[in-house]
Amino acid sequence: MRNFKVTIAYNGAAYHGWQRQNNAYTVQEAFENALLELIGEEITVNGCSRTDAGVHAREYVLNFTSDSTITCRGVVFGLNAILDDDIAVLDCEEVPEDFHARYCCRGKEYEYIVHNSEIKDPFYKYTAYRSWYPIDEKKLDREAKSFIGTHDFKSFCSADCKKENTVRTIFDFRVERFGDTVHFIVSGDGFLYNMVRIMVGTLLYVNDGKLPEGAVKEILDKKDRTKAGKTVPPGGLYLNKVFYKGNEDNEG
Repeated sequence: MRNFKVTIAYNGAAYHGWQRQNNAYTVQEAFENALLELIGEEITVNGCSRTDAGVHAREYVLNFTSDSTITCRGVVFGLNAILDDDIAVLDCEEVPEDFHARYCCRGKEYEYIVHNSEIKDPFYKYTAYRSWYPIDEKKLDREAKSFIGTHDFKSFCSADCKKENTVRTIFDFRVERFGDTVHFIVSGDGFLYNMVRIMVGTLLYVNDGKLPEGAVKEILDKKDRTKAGKTVPPGGLYLNKVFYKGNEDNEG
């Protein structure tokens, strides 16, 4: 049995997240359908992460096993010919049998993009969140550093989060401006449900004066979701990188 590690990118606007569901079209379903068409096998693939409806990925890793004789090049070009243009296969390689895209993952980097302008831009619809209020990216970069380290992130996960252990380690968090877009880039060993979107929403509350500077440390200590900021919409969120053994040097 061969084990294929595949890296894809996708625009998630048309999908109800990554994970296959009974009543909604997802990226996993689209990929598995394309795989069935390509190699004639019904295969359940293992994804590195669940992404919510509307969230995008610049680098998403999955793996699947098969007895097919197809080459890795055949996987890349064959699937790209079948998949819609909002999903692209970037790379494929054979890996040891014990590799699992989710369980071997050592961390991830996410990016959230805010279009900071009074004037809307149609090209950012579904791909960025617009905030007209001027953003002080330098102030938010300083505030974001309070997230770095190992903390209990109970204040920064959805009430629907089912995880008993809400302790996570953030490797790095920076806020940068590029023209009229502000980018919130965070890496860590794992993330809770809606965690990145709540962290960004909290930083925007600090920017808007709804929370004071220095609020992040106190909110972490409170372990109370109601003390943090809003959950920003999913369209501005991207899974940027996935860390495995051998590429840990990318962890911030």
